[in-house]
Amino acid sequence: MDVRSKRSFTHPARNGIMMSIKPRSDAPERTPMLYEGDIYRPPSEARSVLIQVTVGCSHNECTFCNSYREKHFHIRTMEDIKENMKLLREYYPLGSPQAKKLFLTDGDALCLSTNKLLEIMSYADELFPDHERVCAYGSAQDVLRKSVEELRTLKDAGLDIIYLGCESGNDRVLEHVRKGVTRQQQIDAIHRLRQAGLRSSVTYITGLGGKAMWREHAVDSATQINEANPDYVSFLTLQERPGAPLNDEIARGEFELLPPAEVLDEMELVFEHLAPEGPCVFRSNHASNYLVLAGTLPQDTQALLEKIRYAKKNMEVLRPEFMRRYRQ
Repeated sequence: MDVRSKRSFTHPARNGIMMSIKPRSDAPERTPMLYEGDIYRPPSEARSVLIQVTVGCSHNECTFCNSYREKHFHIRTMEDIKENMKLLREYYPLGSPQAKKLFLTDGDALCLSTNKLLEIMSYADELFPDHERVCAYGSAQDVLRKSVEELRTLKDAGLDIIYLGCESGNDRVLEHVRKGVTRQQQIDAIHRLRQAGLRSSVTYITGLGGKAMWREHAVDSATQINEANPDYVSFLTLQERPGAPLNDEIARGEFELLPPAEVLDEMELVFEHLAPEGPCVFRSNHASNYLVLAGTLPQDTQALLEKIRYAKKNMEVLRPEFMRRYRQ
């Protein structure tokens, strides 16, 4: 989910779709740029204050992703971050529901040094004394660069959930899409977060193995979930994204997208192999998904599997193609 705003102030509306509010006509010319480029956040952070601490993604090589292609990665200065946080405090007064949760963007805010993150969260304590948690995007590499002690210090300072895009549990798929990380590194990162008392929310992409590797992708993603045992798991469904390098493979016939029936086959295979210790909150409620699923693993595994099998026999229950788009 994204927002296209340059010198504008964005916030989540009641329906969860992002909106842009232009600066007041009497705003001083030196008003800081709150957000540089498009802003992405998880659906569960729809009612959070969005604080952009980095611009873009430090990796930015995943072939399926176009989210940060037009951004040159850099870390925002502490001066800019603090000025923007002051403006956000003015917009979200004490007692505002949105001021209860803070979300650090862009793509991998956890790449910041521990000291810089601590300074940001300390300032957040001053400006948003009523906030309950701070969450951020991060990569497995970001997590593994920090010791358990560093992560625990961040937890004690207010950091709560790290959103990780695992995308697949299969090493061949990860290498093919240039994820820059291995299956085991992803597992190790989730375990390290748990050791530090931090919660993990992990995302996978149905169809990322294409027709050639859909079985390996499904089984290895399921077994990775079992081994890592994250707190939250969500599935998206692969779509062509404008400007994403994977589109060129599709155009050349080197990669085949799965049709809806085969997406369901893949999800069925995932659930046939899912057996995490749990509790693990499961969601597939992203706009890209054909079938919305929600439950807690492992107790709801069988019920969700039956829902998938019902959909395979009753394809009319699937979300139509025109509704499968990223909201913006």
